[in-house]
Amino acid sequence: MTRGRVVGIDFGTKRVGIAIADPMRMFSQPVGTYSPDEALLVLDRINEENWISSLVVGWPLEENGHAGRATFRVQQYVNRLKKRYKRAEIVLQDERYSTQSAKEMIKASARPSLKKTGRARIDTAAAGVILQEYLEDNQS
Repeated sequence: MTRGRVVGIDFGTKRVGIAIADPMRMFSQPVGTYSPDEALLVLDRINEENWISSLVVGWPLEENGHAGRATFRVQQYVNRLKKRYKRAEIVLQDERYSTQSAKEMIKASARPSLKKTGRARIDTAAAGVILQEYLEDNQS
């Protein structure tokens, strides 16, 4: 039996960044940024094509490590994911520094302009950072 795919999610009320792990679960690959409802349709397509075994969702803890208002909003989306993808494991991954890491990665890339691509590019990259950290923490 083949292993399912691992998908990273950076949830925001306006935009959801999505990244997917390669089949060997070594690298995170960007998928894109979508509205919360569009993201579910993209996840449906990924699930139909590859079977999602794990959804790694960025968990926005406050600087002190405690849950706040943002975690409540993410939990509501996680509840939707649980109902929709019953076979998938839901993993909450600390995302406190993912956006900053994503910005630094973009600035270091061959196409460093953040002005042209805006938040959508950052959100996709943040999903990739969240997923990559999970993959590195869970090498098997």
